[in-house]
Amino acid sequence: MKPLKPNGFIVFVQGTSLLKICGGFLLFLLLIFSISGVLTSLKPEFRISSSSVNTATNKVTGEMLYHLLGWENHHLLQGLGEEKDKPTLMNFVFKLSTNINLDDPRSLLGRELPSFSLYDSKIVVASEGTDYTNMPMESTPPLEVLRAEQEATLQNTENIDSSPGNGNEVPDSGLTTGERKVVHLYFSHNRESYLPYLKGETDPNRAYHSQLNVTKIGDKLKEELESRGVGTSIDKTDINAILNKKELGYGASYRESRPVVQAAMAGNKDLQYIIDIHRDAKRKEHTTLTINGKNYAKLAFVVGKKHANYAKNLQLAEKLHKMINEKYPGLSRAVIVKEEGNGKYNQDLSENAMLIEFGGVDNTFEELYLSAGALADVFSDFYWEAEKVNQPAQEQTDKK
Repeated sequence: MKPLKPNGFIVFVQGTSLLKICGGFLLFLLLIFSISGVLTSLKPEFRISSSSVNTATNKVTGEMLYHLLGWENHHLLQGLGEEKDKPTLMNFVFKLSTNINLDDPRSLLGRELPSFSLYDSKIVVASEGTDYTNMPMESTPPLEVLRAEQEATLQNTENIDSSPGNGNEVPDSGLTTGERKVVHLYFSHNRESYLPYLKGETDPNRAYHSQLNVTKIGDKLKEELESRGVGTSIDKTDINAILNKKELGYGASYRESRPVVQAAMAGNKDLQYIIDIHRDAKRKEHTTLTINGKNYAKLAFVVGKKHANYAKNLQLAEKLHKMINEKYPGLSRAVIVKEEGNGKYNQDLSENAMLIEFGGVDNTFEELYLSAGALADVFSDFYWEAEKVNQPAQEQTDKK
């Protein structure tokens, strides 16, 4: 009698192998729980956070990924060209495992020098010629200037108010916000001034004045915006005087200007955009641009990162930076993000808040007014385009 053939497969598993598999799985689970326990027991400053992961991944460029893949498939490296330097594994690991950027020495010094991290900023987008060596910066006035104990005599003031806007005739588009004031201008550093008008002053740190200062740019910007139908309000509260009255340092400027913004928002339901006007501390070679034979004071956008509206504020600044440079190439120097120091600049109060640096300590009001006109020209285009997009949605809401 023939033995029956089996209809399937018979698998033999040794008991010792099964025990090894189970033991290995249990050790794996124990390792996972141990690592999780260690990570959660660390102090907050030592934990891995989404921001630290984001910082590390931001260092990985597309070119790096190409090289990594090229180490396995050399055909991919042909797309980079022979002129590209091939990074070594050591350099690649160094960039990922540290926060040191060899192109920006502040990434090393910021951890070693006391208070140096307060000046840490990130250039998100920049025009040609703007980098970490000449990026916009603020200076703190000497105490006697802050307290207005010493103030320079004014000069060269004869033709300031007759200076033009952007020099172009404003077309009548028929668009207007009517009685609605949709833009609000204010000045956290209201006494920031310009050296050409301060007799005997050559020190950028002393470019401050109680009468002739950035508030005049606000007047011109308001005029230019309203000539394009964009209703604008302005608040010229002397924040510096409030600091002196309360015996506060210059670093408290944004805290004291905050009620100004809050009052404007509470008193005007139509308010959509908030602009804090400042002056850069850099010198003329970095803050001046010639367009069609006319000198303009360059602009720069500063965005605070330590608040929930950061992404919206950044998106707005990047959009305007791009639009300005499309129409006036190079006029907007950069969009700068700041996390250290104040880190908010009152921009947490609105999704459409901006801090704009107008020129530097050496610019003239003729140059500044040209830039105010250019900004109004571009912003009005932006505003009316946004209104067209928002109008259908608003009409649909009203129907409901």
